[in-house]
Order: sequence, then C-alpha cells, then structure tokens
Amino acid sequence: MSTNSLLSKAAMPYAEALFESSKFSQSIEKTSSDLKFINQTISQTYSLKDFLSNPLITQEAKKKVIEKLFTSQISNNVLNFLLILVKRRRIILLSSIIDIYLALVCQLNLIVVADIYSAVVLTEIQKKTLEKKLQKITNSKEIQLTVHIKPELIGGFIIKMGSKIIDMSIYGQLNQIASYLNIAYI
Repeated sequence: MSTNSLLSKAAMPYAEALFESSKFSQSIEKTSSDLKFINQTISQTYSLKDFLSNPLITQEAKKKVIEKLFTSQISNNVLNFLLILVKRRRIILLSSIIDIYLALVCQLNLIVVADIYSAVVLTEIQKKTLEKKLQKITNSKEIQLTVHIKPELIGGFIIKMGSKIIDMSIYGQLNQIASYLNIAYI
C-alpha cells in the first residue's frame, strides 16, 4: 500500500467529521475557504510545513504558532479542529484531510473535477464544449476542468475523473493497435 493511500485512509475520519460538523452548522462554504487559505499558507511556507510535521516540536509550541497565524483569519470551528489535530498528533495529515474535505464538498454540490491532458492548448470554446458534454455524461451541476499539456499524446486528449479515464489521444490509439497486433500474431 502506498504512503498516500495510508495517509488518505488515516485522514478520512477526520475529514468526514469536519464535513459533518460544518454541514450541521451550515458553514460548509466558510470551512472550505478557511481550509483553502490554510493549505495555501502552509504550502507557500516550507518552514511552517516542516515545523508542523516535526515530531520533536512540542504540541504547545505548535498550538501557539497556529493560534498566532490563524486566529483572526479563520473561523473558530476550523481553528479548534486544527488544535485537535495537534493534540492528537495528526497535524501531519492536514493536507490529506483538506483534499478529502474538498472532495466531499464537491460531491455534495454535484461538482465533478476533471483533469484534461491534451497535446495542445485548448481554446475557451473547446473547454466550454467539453464542460457541457461532461456535465451531461456525469449528471453534475458543474465541471471543474484542469488542463495539462502533454505533447507526447501527439493529438487528442485524455480525461480523468476520479477513477474513470477516457483516452481519446492518438498515442492511446497507437498503443491499442500495437497491443492488438502483438496479441494477434503471438
């Protein structure tokens, strides 16, 4: 089992608890924006990330830093949640917890996140058309596209939505043909 899947497995109950708590208090959007802010702050400050994940630093020191950084920036619920993570020595899971929480919010709002890998840059018209088609396919309210350029695809694109992959690339088609030819002549 990979490290990421182990972290996700350990982070899931915390993310679900925070999600249920914010749903109960009708603060899902505020919690989402707070978590995005925290994630951005920590990812931009490597020393903070190292500080929080260092097991040799005391819980009290971590709590003081979190309180100084975030008290006036985020809601009390999220701040208390961070302090609980520190107390339970789970602050190292914060990035995974945030990812899972945001995925739960997307599920609630029927938002599908799709990664598009294309050989060329997509125009706005192509993006909008693709969003509409994916919306129909998935029966979702909204599609969030993230476009990645991969020239090795030669042409076409690959769509990844969760565990689903739609490969419409020339590279993928050539691989299918090569695979078929190898099997047919063995």
